[in-house]
Amino acid sequence: MPIKSDKWIRRMAREHGMIEPFAPDQVRTNGGARIVSYGTSSYGYDIRCADEFKIFTNINSAIVDPKDFDADSFVDVKGAVCIIPPNSFALARTVEYFRIPRNVLTICLGKSTYARCGIIVNVTPLEPEWEGHVTLEFSNTTPLPAKIYANEGVAQVIFLEADELCEVSYRDRGGKYQAQRGVTLPKT
Repeated sequence: MPIKSDKWIRRMAREHGMIEPFAPDQVRTNGGARIVSYGTSSYGYDIRCADEFKIFTNINSAIVDPKDFDADSFVDVKGAVCIIPPNSFALARTVEYFRIPRNVLTICLGKSTYARCGIIVNVTPLEPEWEGHVTLEFSNTTPLPAKIYANEGVAQVIFLEADELCEVSYRDRGGKYQAQRGVTLPKT
């Protein structure tokens, strides 16, 4: 599985709507102000998070159970920044909507700018023929509150192209997160 280059990413975005909205180059400023970069890089694409966040809270003393998830375990926040409490986490979604080709597997990795601050983005695959907004999980591993910036780069996706098509894609099997929009909580 070769990793795909910036040229391939631009072509797939332009011809197949693989990433929308799409930034063909690396964006590092907004109105002259420095931002955490997003857009096409050498061998990947730096994604942004939208301004919708779900911050984990324990005010209801709930148990985290992926088979019976209590949505009251989160507080909804909309804004230009998200403050994650110490040793906690938040969910967000990408600004970008993805349409992954049948012969491609995409892996989402955290950006070093956030990792150097103790903010970890969960590594997640985007499977062949999956589409939607990516739900992102940010873990604040520090004993201090941590800040995430909306509409700036938060993670990078890399694209791996297979030598042959998979027999069953995410779409074929009716994956439960297919075509998700917004921040999507766990489903079973």
